[in-house]
Amino acid sequence: MLGPIVTTSLRVGFDTLRANPLRTLLSTLGIIMGVGALVSVLSLGDGMERFARSQIERTTDLHTISVTPSLFRTVEGQRFPRTDVVRLERDDADSVRTLAGADATVTLVVRDQSLVTTRADTTPHVAEVIGTFASVERELPTPMAAGRFFSLEEDRADAAVVVLADGLARQLSPVRGPSSLVGDTVIFQRRPYAVVGVLAPPSTGRSLAAYMPVGAATAALPPPMLGRPTTLMVKATRVEDVPTIRARIETWFAARYGASWKERINVGTNQVRVEQVQQSLLVFKLFMGALTGISLLVGGIGIMNVLLASVVERTREIGIRKATGARQRHILLQFLSESVTITGVGSLIGLVVGTGAAFGAAAVMRRITKAQIFAGFSVSTLVVAVVASVVVGIAFGLYPALRAARLSPIEAIHHE
Repeated sequence: MLGPIVTTSLRVGFDTLRANPLRTLLSTLGIIMGVGALVSVLSLGDGMERFARSQIERTTDLHTISVTPSLFRTVEGQRFPRTDVVRLERDDADSVRTLAGADATVTLVVRDQSLVTTRADTTPHVAEVIGTFASVERELPTPMAAGRFFSLEEDRADAAVVVLADGLARQLSPVRGPSSLVGDTVIFQRRPYAVVGVLAPPSTGRSLAAYMPVGAATAALPPPMLGRPTTLMVKATRVEDVPTIRARIETWFAARYGASWKERINVGTNQVRVEQVQQSLLVFKLFMGALTGISLLVGGIGIMNVLLASVVERTREIGIRKATGARQRHILLQFLSESVTITGVGSLIGLVVGTGAAFGAAAVMRRITKAQIFAGFSVSTLVVAVVASVVVGIAFGLYPALRAARLSPIEAIHHE
């Protein structure tokens, strides 16, 4: 029974709105502006959040969780070298990768300074040797300028291959240029390493890094005096995931090494700054939501005014309908249908207007600030816009609809 009533109410609502096109247009205009503002703000907000996240990921270590074996133990305030230093292996990295998720980057890292020479020039140069996994290629500070990054097969075989940063390559080959070193051999600790790639120069500063597989890096470094721990680095895809992944890692190590695991392993994150970033993103979203809520509120008040005026004008019509058998729910559904119709049409137009405004505003922001900000339009934005318009239509159309439905038939028929 409810289906035919709703269909009839929608048809009557459309006919009524067509009978007063100017009033309908003015009331729809408020919803168009409200939904347009909602869509444009959400789209720009998504784009700005993506830009902020990319900047945070590129310029900070907030996404990173480090697991470092402890080299010392403390007894009565004195530090002594440990004899049971934990050795993190590739199997440990594979287990932690399962805990962190497929999208996270998990790698072992050995890092220290060493001296490097070439066959043509025996002058030693200081290099920052970084032993890591092949998967770290997507996290490099700059892209490859020549050659390639070492492969997964070379990584697992601890092959004697190296990828040089631009600054180090320029020092080793000042005449021929850094790219000429690809295919050549450099010497670390009297061991030859084949140069398979050279990185592009950074936008600022100079890097003296040399990337190679973990086992090859260990052989390229001088013997340590007190041990050189292998660090396990986990990089989450989102800053919000850092606390969860850290808790999983700590639980895993506690199960493996017992209650004293914290004395042997340090799990570190920049937790304070992570919480600050999370709070900033939340405040930004709430602020954007408040702005769009005000614009939709204005549109809803416009709809309420139009429907209240319609109730006054159609009081006699309502009385006649109720006298001929129409019930309260029929009148209620009719006026709610008119309200939802106005918001539905307005939301569709506002969706188009808001999307265009968001992309236009993003283009202006890119031109002025040179920041790579793009409007982000998603399915969630569409859903929020449609749901918000329907909620506004029902919320602000409910009072006029109830007022019309509760009119006395006799008083309404005699209304002038």
